[in-house]
Amino acid sequence: MRRRFPTLEDVASSETTITAVPRDIQAGRPATQVSLSRVGITGVEKVLRVQSNGTEQLYHAELECFVDLNPLQAGVHMSRFEEVIGEAIDEVVLGEAAFRAETLAAHIAERIRERQDGSRSEVKITAHYPETVETPESGKQTQEIYTLFGTAVASEHGTRTLRGVQAQGMTACPCAQEMVAELARERLAGEGFSPEEIERVIDVVPIATHNQRGIGTLWVGCPENWATDVDARDLLEIVEGSMSSEIYGLLKRPDELAVVEKAHSQPRFVEDCAREMIRRVIEAYPDMHDKAFVMARQENLETIHRHNVVAERYGTVGDLRQELESDQHTQHHVTMREWLEASAG
Repeated sequence: MRRRFPTLEDVASSETTITAVPRDIQAGRPATQVSLSRVGITGVEKVLRVQSNGTEQLYHAELECFVDLNPLQAGVHMSRFEEVIGEAIDEVVLGEAAFRAETLAAHIAERIRERQDGSRSEVKITAHYPETVETPESGKQTQEIYTLFGTAVASEHGTRTLRGVQAQGMTACPCAQEMVAELARERLAGEGFSPEEIERVIDVVPIATHNQRGIGTLWVGCPENWATDVDARDLLEIVEGSMSSEIYGLLKRPDELAVVEKAHSQPRFVEDCAREMIRRVIEAYPDMHDKAFVMARQENLETIHRHNVVAERYGTVGDLRQELESDQHTQHHVTMREWLEASAG
């Protein structure tokens, strides 16, 4: 005997009505009552539209949002993250003349903490946007893509934010260049050039070395009630200027020569780039509060090695000033995590 399944007509004519009331599972108690440091969502992508001077600027943004979770709550309400992001974009981004990633991050973090009933929340925004620049010699306009970062941590004590930028450039290796210079001296001496003539040649002729594409990242954060106006474009200029040379998407032959010559005239290690970023920030913002935070990171994509090289320095402005102005060096470098977690006020 074949089994008969109910049809749509059977269901429609049924006099029995079942109303299901879903339980709030997330608000229940978990089987293992241990608090979680961060619960949230990553990989959120949005297009931000910012009106500035009568034109619309588009930013492609990626967001990460987290909140802490107490041991008596099973889970967070994931849909609330997306709701808060959408509301904050409408309230903050569309109403501002200039996009500040950290401002948007702060608004989202504060709303997430409130909606999720957490004691602490964290938001990170990575935004990519185009900037038109001119090549060094031909003056051709070329579009370059830059990256803005905004991070915020909100707690019952207040909200701390960081502004960051990232740019690419070129570095020329000082070590290999010196070895090539020594080889040139030996060969010139073998050809009968005097020591004085050899040094004149070395000073005038560009010396070969191997190059790397560098990725420089710079973060700056000011403590509450001690804000310093830090423009993202100024930070990008510091990052690019800390490498051997800027790079461009479009290069005509005169531009290519100018970039190569500039890079080889100021060779820099990955360590030099990180230190140069720190020096330039401290000099550019002499009134920045001692408790402000700076992090410089340089990664060079090696050409003659299979590995990459990285150099970082992070710490408070007060500690960095002290090192630059004296021979006293700080034993403990305050990390980004420590600075963000520090109590407001």
